[in-house]
Amino acid sequence: MDKMDKEILNEIQWTFPLVPRPYSDIAKKFQISDEELMQRLRALKEDGIVRQLSAIFDTRRLGYKSALVAMAIDADKLDNIANQVNKHPGVSHNYERNHEYNLWFTLAVPPGSDLKSEIDKFSKLQGINKVRMLPTIKLFKIGVKLEMVDEKKAEVKPVEEKKKIREVKFVATEEDKRYIRELQKDLEITERPFLKAAQNLGITEEQVLEKAKYYEEIGVMRRFAAILRHREVGFLANGMIVWKVPEERIEQVGAQLGAFPQVSHCYQRPVYPDWPYNVFSMVHCKSNDDAQKIAREIQDQIDVHDYKILFSSREFKKTRVEYFVEHEFKLEETITV
Repeated sequence: MDKMDKEILNEIQWTFPLVPRPYSDIAKKFQISDEELMQRLRALKEDGIVRQLSAIFDTRRLGYKSALVAMAIDADKLDNIANQVNKHPGVSHNYERNHEYNLWFTLAVPPGSDLKSEIDKFSKLQGINKVRMLPTIKLFKIGVKLEMVDEKKAEVKPVEEKKKIREVKFVATEEDKRYIRELQKDLEITERPFLKAAQNLGITEEQVLEKAKYYEEIGVMRRFAAILRHREVGFLANGMIVWKVPEERIEQVGAQLGAFPQVSHCYQRPVYPDWPYNVFSMVHCKSNDDAQKIAREIQDQIDVHDYKILFSSREFKKTRVEYFVEHEFKLEETITV
């Protein structure tokens, strides 16, 4: 990647024009031809750097229930159990982390399903010693943006403002579900990439784009953007920093953490007798040392001293949940190996 590639990736991770010819708009911004921009993006996709270009939806606003799940698993059973977990269509992220709780995955289930019942389906697998269900109590921030240009790296300070959305009640209709299924598909790199979705829906490009803008305005769609493959662009350290925050300070600390540009996700989650950490934040860095340094700088500013960083040592699965494309999950076999 040259500097232009990195600048383009910075742009489309956070801001993607919802217009009939988006690549033309982006090309103008960088003063290059439409064709050059599209060639660059095609190469970045072929090289596995851009994972997907699509709408990123808010799971809970769509009526789905979700949770982070931690499992303590016998080391010799970990690969087999991770493979079984991966088969669940509601599992989007699944990692091995350096802790007694060595398997961490996110699970989302559609409206009308019971989250605990789905997690309990794994209980027949041999080698799982403990399970901790960690649903979101309060969301402070979600939104990964990897800074591709080293000279633009932000100071470790809480300077970001929270995006404002219009609060309206939303229950997905059958028509909404059709729109959402189209918008979550990987966008093609063609002159008019929204045309196919419009044709599939039997409406105009403008109508597709107006619906996408409406979903973003009310917070159903977080944004339309590119998702990058972290490791391929050099972000090798996926650090989950968990903080033990005094109850009366959770709101203040969560909001403060969410304002750090280096923090991509921040949530309040429940505690257990063997798990006292109630605020979770994610950082993505080039190395574990970088992540440790950022954690110390953040700690100095939020004044919370009890924390841990759990690094992912293996990525078993990373994908997007396909909303309103339901498949019932049944465990195929009991693991005995």
